[in-house]
Amino acid sequence: MSETEGGGHPGVTVTDPATMKRAVAAAAVGNITEWFDFGVYSYLATTIEAEFFPPGPLSQVATFATFAIAFFFRPLGGLFFGPLGDRLGRTKVLSITVIMMACGTFLMGLVPSYASIGLAAPILLVACRVIQGFSTGGEYAGAMTFIAEYSPDRRRGFYGSFLELGTFIGYAMGATIASVLPLIFSDQFMSDWGWRIPFYVALPLGLVGVYLRVRLEETPAFQNLLSESEEREGTEVKDGLKLVFTKYLPSFMLVGGIVVAWNITNYMLTSYMPTYLEKDVAAHGGIAIDSKTSAWLQIAVLWVAVIIIPFLGRLSDKVGRKPIMWTGAIGLIVLGIPMILLMQNGSVPSVLTGLVVMGLLLICFSSTSPSTLPAVFPTEIRYGGLSIAFNIFVSAFAGTVSLVMTALVLATGDLLWPGYYLIAAGIIGVVTLYFLPETNNKPLRGSQPSAGSEEEAREMARVGQPS
Repeated sequence: MSETEGGGHPGVTVTDPATMKRAVAAAAVGNITEWFDFGVYSYLATTIEAEFFPPGPLSQVATFATFAIAFFFRPLGGLFFGPLGDRLGRTKVLSITVIMMACGTFLMGLVPSYASIGLAAPILLVACRVIQGFSTGGEYAGAMTFIAEYSPDRRRGFYGSFLELGTFIGYAMGATIASVLPLIFSDQFMSDWGWRIPFYVALPLGLVGVYLRVRLEETPAFQNLLSESEEREGTEVKDGLKLVFTKYLPSFMLVGGIVVAWNITNYMLTSYMPTYLEKDVAAHGGIAIDSKTSAWLQIAVLWVAVIIIPFLGRLSDKVGRKPIMWTGAIGLIVLGIPMILLMQNGSVPSVLTGLVVMGLLLICFSSTSPSTLPAVFPTEIRYGGLSIAFNIFVSAFAGTVSLVMTALVLATGDLLWPGYYLIAAGIIGVVTLYFLPETNNKPLRGSQPSAGSEEEAREMARVGQPS
């Protein structure tokens, strides 16, 4: 990676392909670690409920409340790690967050059951979720910043999509392992401690993530920022936080709108649908499908998404981010109710169709948001601004999806609440996209143009524009 000088193309950053691949891998592994935990937790929710909470009608709500509590600490993590990443650098902070996440997940596998230690069990479970939530507050937005600042302008959509590729791989891995283990081992073995095995896998994943990240230099954009300002005092960080809520408040709200539309759909599919299909549908007048069939259908949808996401990321480099996002937002409004109705009749083809539709609408956001959102804030507050905005809106509106849906369906008996929620998310997405500028083929805000080769850099310098 280098800033080109002379040769007729000054002021253009060139990142060599080998460095770019290492950067993509380093960012994606952290996401795999994070979402591996979510996959395991969602698909073992019934087991977690039985192991850590006293039996009763509210044990399911308590299980999802424990899942949701981590999201309360995500904004705090964003407030802590985001400005730190703008001051100390992306790679240092991201190395800390990935190992914290892995340790939090690993420790969950060590917590004794409620039958062994009583109320201490859910308390310790919550403590592990707090560690995960705090670290995640600095992880995902930092990884978006990291990969966006490394990527060439003309291929930022493609490289950014690998971040969400990591998300879906991690979740699918967690879900697959949680579903395969009961097929291999006896019910007694799984009940005793076999269910803990997936949580132990997180630690080696985290160590791989740290290894990949510490071997990389800082991003070109951050290095350029440091060269322009050798001394970055703590007062600058505080001023940066103030700017997020004053000068850059419109940027903050744009990020929030996309995050809400994207992540309500995300958590609806990945966190709530397993419980909805296996328990809530049958409890409120619908026809549920077999729990194992439901799990494998959702896993199949996740692995299909893994294949499609990079193609959509590459497409966004050609046609723009917004047309793909428009498809997702309008699709949520039009198809929100129909896709939920498809999941209530107990038919495998019908349920699969509903899940596929939801998954396809989700990846319209997943494939494009990692390259879109970092471009909204300038380099000097990108990590902090993105961390704060992303985590506040995820925590308030998305991380609570399972808890809110469970409570609303339980209180009203109306199985269409997920559809109503998805429609609302789509409306928010449409309004946000109306005001969101197109970032395709443009330098990141406050950064110089970035190319993937010397030839491309000469062409960009010749025409005077990166597009």
